[in-house]
Amino acid sequence: MCFKNLPVEFDEQGRPHLRSDVPNPYRYEVRSLAEQEERIRELLARNGYIRNVDFDPVTRVAGALAFHTVVDLKERKVLAANSMATLFRGYEVILKGRDPRDAAFISSRACGVCGGVHATTSCLALEMAFGIKPPPLGIVIRNMLLSIEYLYDHPLHLFLLAGPDYSQALVEKTNPSLWERAKQTEAPHAALHGFKTIGDIMAGLNPLSGSLYLEALQMTRLAREAYVVIGAKYPHPETVIPGGVTTTVSITTFNEIYRRLTELIDYSKKVVAIWDDLCDFFYDANPLYRQVGARPKNLADPGQWDDPEAYDASYERCAQWGERRWATPGIIINGEQVTTNLQLINVGLEEFVEHSYYEPWETYPFRADPLGAPLSPYHPWNKETKPRPTGQSWRDRYSWATSPRWDRQVVEAEPVARIWNTAVAGKLPHRRFLEPTGTSLKMSLPAGKMPAMELEWKVPADWNAFERNRGRAYCLAYSALIALDNWFYGMDLLKRGETRVHTKFEIPRSGRFIGVGFWGAGRGWLTHHAVIENGAIVNYQIITPSTINASPRDPWGNPGPYEEAVLNTPILEEFDRTENFVGIDILRAIRSFDPCMPCTTHIMVEGQDRMLVTEVNTCACGLDE
Repeated sequence: MCFKNLPVEFDEQGRPHLRSDVPNPYRYEVRSLAEQEERIRELLARNGYIRNVDFDPVTRVAGALAFHTVVDLKERKVLAANSMATLFRGYEVILKGRDPRDAAFISSRACGVCGGVHATTSCLALEMAFGIKPPPLGIVIRNMLLSIEYLYDHPLHLFLLAGPDYSQALVEKTNPSLWERAKQTEAPHAALHGFKTIGDIMAGLNPLSGSLYLEALQMTRLAREAYVVIGAKYPHPETVIPGGVTTTVSITTFNEIYRRLTELIDYSKKVVAIWDDLCDFFYDANPLYRQVGARPKNLADPGQWDDPEAYDASYERCAQWGERRWATPGIIINGEQVTTNLQLINVGLEEFVEHSYYEPWETYPFRADPLGAPLSPYHPWNKETKPRPTGQSWRDRYSWATSPRWDRQVVEAEPVARIWNTAVAGKLPHRRFLEPTGTSLKMSLPAGKMPAMELEWKVPADWNAFERNRGRAYCLAYSALIALDNWFYGMDLLKRGETRVHTKFEIPRSGRFIGVGFWGAGRGWLTHHAVIENGAIVNYQIITPSTINASPRDPWGNPGPYEEAVLNTPILEEFDRTENFVGIDILRAIRSFDPCMPCTTHIMVEGQDRMLVTEVNTCACGLDE
């Protein structure tokens, strides 16, 4: 039994069905936020050391995220937190009425950083809807494209987006005593990464000038070069289509990728060593850093990297082909894996809009999935996107993000969830370089210019901002090895003369079809849910990792992952006057999720407030501006 809150139970054969003893089974009561808001207002009015601190925007690239907090600078804690997605983009509305074949090219524009994952997820949804199975080499190439995309995305996060929060420039300003300690602390893995002290690593992270920052720019360029060898262009590839890909590959093509891939594998060895040293330094300096960005170990991931022989795109067999992926699908609740079954992961998904700028919908077209399992009225196949912009209210609506939940529980989308689920499930069929142990994932990195190396990511005792970043470093090595494994797989196919990369198909012009693409982005979970009638899209819903993580409170008043992580974060920053407060611990908590939303940080305070502005503009092609 994997559901605790949904009215779903299982028969003796393990098939899910709706409980018959619950009247109005999906009904719920909305908890008012008015009392909480009034309490905060009273505290603000009564205490000079309790202040509104607003961060707008939060991120250094790609999107619009603002964050409201109320902080107690005397007790050094956060009293209130509200995550605000400030932009409505409306791809679900744009896609209605379109030819399904447009979906991959339009939905990829949902993100200018990771458009390739949207294109592929869209193709997976259409393959399921129409029963299209790509040939093995087409699946292998899609797997390689995804892995290479992550070899761009992970360094971008670790050194350009989150990394500057741990740089000399910020640590020396916000925690001068920590900086003095860092200068005197030897780096345990200096022989691997070449930095003698932790202070040297922090200097390397300085934005625009640090060696690690500049190196990461060049490595993202290298990954992009590898991608376009078979993807033709980025960030919106034209070669990814339902049924496979439209690119031409040869052994020469694969060799061009291999040269770049070996360099990226070497780079991942260095990156893991750097983040191991950084995280352990902060923990040793102050154990309270284990609470920065902390939240329960509730993570969700639909898995990715399909097995070329097992994947047939069908919903009926999704549980089987899902568990043969290089990243095992799974839901982790309170640190325990409760399911790896893609059907149940889909059935448990709901999306709520009580505190979002949308109207509720009245339709309920799908009461069951294609296998007969019950679906909630709030499942994405049933959802209708009805934007309703209103004034901002902390007790009512305050975000363009919705509140996706699994089994009505707050879960986070996280790239580390891929390693976590794969490590504890032990189902991984492809073990050329990877070995799950139940509590860890062992990785065997082959020699390049650097010697061969064994890495082991272990399920962390604490789940916080530092472990998200550390895990992201291991995800770089993980992704590189999956790319290499698929490279060998593809080379074998080419040598056997299996060169077909896509399956031809026709769009049925009558009938109703549904499909879901289970995939992922650099930041975690990504699903596209499509409903097609008489050859046209009638409903299309996208759930991104940042939709999940940036979600506002749900109907029961539970904060979204960003909000919850910030509420649990102690204020460890050093400041002599409250007006010098920067909020670095709060920013580290939010940015550890890699929110995909451009390049400025503001702190606004009015009356009691003021504004601090830090601006960093970068071009990820390798040039600075």
